[in-house]
Amino acid sequence: MPTVSRFYGIVIQMYFADHGPPHFHVIYNEYKAVVGILDFSVLHGDLPPKALALVMEWARLHRADLLRDWELATHKKMPEPIAPLE
Repeated sequence: MPTVSRFYGIVIQMYFADHGPPHFHVIYNEYKAVVGILDFSVLHGDLPPKALALVMEWARLHRADLLRDWELATHKKMPEPIAPLE
């Protein structure tokens, strides 16, 4: 599963040929979550509130990049790195 970004101990990944709706996977310490790209809802799992807020801020800034990477990954192509939250 390719990692597309890392920031503040948060890892953002996408699976190749994953099922819809468009989403990304988040790993933060022992927490895991799946976040929808279209509406930024948490589809599965959970994150601490502070980590979730950082992920949501980053996702809103990079929605177009996330959708581009989703298309690449669903076609089994390597997604491109996305800038971390600074």
